[in-house]
Amino acid sequence: MNNRIWIIGVGDDGAAGLTKQALEIIASSAMLVGSIGLLDKFPSYAGRKESVGADLDRLANMLDLAEGPSVLLASGDPLFYGTARFLCDRLGKDRFEVLPHVSSMQLAFARVKESWDEAYLTNLATQPLDRVLERIRTAEKVGVFTSEQITPSRLAESLIAKGLTYFIAYVCENLGSPDERVTRAKLPDLVNQKFSPLNVMILVRQPGVPDRPLDANRLKLFGNRDEVFRQSKPKRELVTPSEVRSIAIAELSLKDTSIVWDIGAGSGSVAIEAAQIARFGKAYAIEMDVEDYNLIVENANKFGVSNLVPVLGEAPKAWETLPDPEAIFVGGTGRAVTDLVWQAWPRLQPGGALVANMKSMENLVALQQLFATKIGVETQFWMIQISRGNYQLETSRLESANPTFVIKATKPS
Repeated sequence: MNNRIWIIGVGDDGAAGLTKQALEIIASSAMLVGSIGLLDKFPSYAGRKESVGADLDRLANMLDLAEGPSVLLASGDPLFYGTARFLCDRLGKDRFEVLPHVSSMQLAFARVKESWDEAYLTNLATQPLDRVLERIRTAEKVGVFTSEQITPSRLAESLIAKGLTYFIAYVCENLGSPDERVTRAKLPDLVNQKFSPLNVMILVRQPGVPDRPLDANRLKLFGNRDEVFRQSKPKRELVTPSEVRSIAIAELSLKDTSIVWDIGAGSGSVAIEAAQIARFGKAYAIEMDVEDYNLIVENANKFGVSNLVPVLGEAPKAWETLPDPEAIFVGGTGRAVTDLVWQAWPRLQPGGALVANMKSMENLVALQQLFATKIGVETQFWMIQISRGNYQLETSRLESANPTFVIKATKPS
């Protein structure tokens, strides 16, 4: 194909770091396209050179109309960034061949011997610091391209100010160069240190440390983001996701005087928000795990809900002395959900609502059968599939969460 387009990744060492194949492709091309900095790394190139900036439409048109094979130079791994993906979508993947180079981000993770598969990757030159800090809050690993304005030292200061001190930091400077250096430190040790502008900062979460919740002045009546609640690691998914929590609380049909049970309360997110709505009633957060019980106490204190009562114990003994509820929320996994519903249903007041949340279709079917054959009550049910927006370096994408199921039954008056 005469108008084949090659996308070739280039490192800091320019032509010296490329393979023989890459150099031959560049030499035989009719046009070399890239930033001025990358073009300058190939002073002996004899063909047509075209510098490009941020105008991706102009770049696509230039490559589309070129006569003869073209080469687009890209920093590091071309498919890691948005430009190559844009061009492949615009002109068709069949027009392109890609020869990646090891990117600084890949190299940094290799240097600290950590996998980057599930890491949150970001660039402080293009993303607001506040947004980045919120994403770091719940991340296991983070890879950051720092900037002139937000250096590793300033990022460390910002993390400390937010209480996000549960990371070990690595600052990887001048990767692939003779003066390469990797510094491992706790965040306070990075403050006021100076590093080369060419650096990648990696954060690795220390095991077993709970998330630091968001600031209290950002709290809502209900539907608070998951990060607001202090959560135990590695059991973070025990918190009912905010979107599911909002639907479940709405279906509980709470009044300001309601008595609510949250069975299997985890970190207490449902009980706390229910308590805020039922401000003249009571919400009982029933939990058998001591660590989660303590988190319920901490979260309740943060929200200032004096009408929430944490209850440590195993069902059904834990609720023997509690007042009969007007609303019950049940969360959990496996057969435990069905057993808890069967045990709790007799205590629900007439006209009250029971809402259960589960992650498997099998548990939903089991609950439907329980209500249909043993209890004799019709149910409503939903499958909730949420996709949340996520920024990963220069791209925006939607990350879909696993589907979850919600079922509701109302006790006849």
